[in-house]
Amino acid sequence: MGKQWGMRTAAIMLALSLGGCGSEQAAPPAPPVVDAAFAAEQQQWRQQRYAELHAADGWTSLVGLHWLEHKAHYIGHGPGSGIRLAVGPDKLGMVAREGDSVWFTPERGVAMRVADAPLTRRIRFFSDRDASPTVIAFDDGRGQLSLIHRGERYALRVKHADAPSRLNFAGLEYWPGGPDWRVTARFIPHPAGKTLPIVDITGLTTNMPNAGALAFEHGGRTWQLEAIGEPGRELFVIFADRTSGHGSYPAGRYLDLPAPDGNGQVVIDFNHAYNPPCAFTPFATCPLAPPENRLDLRVDAGEQAYHAPEGEA
Repeated sequence: MGKQWGMRTAAIMLALSLGGCGSEQAAPPAPPVVDAAFAAEQQQWRQQRYAELHAADGWTSLVGLHWLEHKAHYIGHGPGSGIRLAVGPDKLGMVAREGDSVWFTPERGVAMRVADAPLTRRIRFFSDRDASPTVIAFDDGRGQLSLIHRGERYALRVKHADAPSRLNFAGLEYWPGGPDWRVTARFIPHPAGKTLPIVDITGLTTNMPNAGALAFEHGGRTWQLEAIGEPGRELFVIFADRTSGHGSYPAGRYLDLPAPDGNGQVVIDFNHAYNPPCAFTPFATCPLAPPENRLDLRVDAGEQAYHAPEGEA
């Protein structure tokens, strides 16, 4: 009896010992070591992205977008203004459209500046479609008034350093990404003058210059993206993927890319995919991903969807 009990005890101890060894063998592997230079580069890019987004005149500072529906509008924070600003002086001035030109007349006694010079008289108000857009600074430079041109319409864009969306900015979150998401693409040029219709969030369609396509491989397949830009210039890509609406901003993300090199190649770093301004503010007119750039691919790299703090729009 004692001998049998001893044999059974030894068997149990052996089984427990083997079970422990099996548990150790099943432990998850250590995460892969990321190249230090690559990690440092990504961190630098993220810091720069944060600084630009959170700057006093960055996208998080937007407080208004006002379409010019009439020939003239009085502008200000006060109740008598045709265009009521969220912040700023009660009376800022008047904006008027005359044919294809827009003019701004400042309110007397209100301190404003243009190109670091005092604004004291009526001026031509140039839009973001002109060579030198006009930016009117007010509230000691904390506020900015500019003009955007979309199709046949004009709108005033207002920024302010004290915008709640800026002061309460929650920061950015990123997909794991990694070196595998930095790929070398082959540039496929299009015939000169080709354009690509791009719809923005307001429903306006704009034919943008479409210099060529970018073909790249990932996961054993070849993918292609249409690039916006002039031949020989830097490229801009708007794309959506299987993370869009599932952890990434639903309308897609953006990529800024260099011009093709002498071998017709372009490096695409999806770790640098970033959200459009509309992810942070309702006062932007973001272009959306065209059908050609909706990838049946899960791009687990770049910025994730932004989640504003509770109580923020």
